[in-house]
Amino acid sequence: MDKEIPGASLRATLARQNQGAQLMAAACPSRAVLSHLTSRWAVLVLVLLLSGTRRFSELRREVGGVSEKMLAQTLEALTGDGFVLRHAYLVIPPKVEYSLTPLGREAAERLAVLVDWIEDNYPRIEQARATLADAAAGEQAA
Repeated sequence: MDKEIPGASLRATLARQNQGAQLMAAACPSRAVLSHLTSRWAVLVLVLLLSGTRRFSELRREVGGVSEKMLAQTLEALTGDGFVLRHAYLVIPPKVEYSLTPLGREAAERLAVLVDWIEDNYPRIEQARATLADAAAGEQAA
């Protein structure tokens, strides 16, 4: 029996109807959305925003290793795609908060499953890497 691929029937139906996004097509503009949504920083930002609204400085503190420039670009892309809502308050000093839109919450919930899987399975991933490195070293020695 064939293993079901999640979402495959929807993709097949859309392809038959020739409607919607077709990510496998080289020229599909939805690939930009895929790129924005699955970037290293976007995944982390979206998962953090699942737990509530954050200010820019909070996100920068909580997402280890992200530069101010990359965080700003990531938030701009996620806002432009409709995943994140930017709310600027007219106060001094300026106050800007970021939260998930309903669409962003849907995406973030799915990404959180992937993040959890990576964290839960990281020892196995490291073992696979070590096994591959050992095999490559053995081939070079031969």
